[in-house]
Amino acid sequence: MNLIKRAKAPVPKFFRVLRTIGLALAAVGGTLLAAPVALPLAITTTAGYLAVAGGVISAVSQLTTESPVTQISEGGTELDSEEGQKNIRDGD
Repeated sequence: MNLIKRAKAPVPKFFRVLRTIGLALAAVGGTLLAAPVALPLAITTTAGYLAVAGGVISAVSQLTTESPVTQISEGGTELDSEEGQKNIRDGD
């Protein structure tokens, strides 16, 4: 699965919530960094970390997709579902 397909694929609910939290952190960090008044160094440094952490959380959450269902056989080996096997063969 290439990057474009991965970004457009459905995202699990947990990662949608996490993406929203990341966007909020990035927005708060960006707002504090762009404040028109001089803020203490600790607040400015923390704002920079918030902006970076929020951006990373949002990006990783957006690129997370649901994987094909795998079944465990009695012998303890994983057997991919037919869809998963098709994706592996096709290189997606």
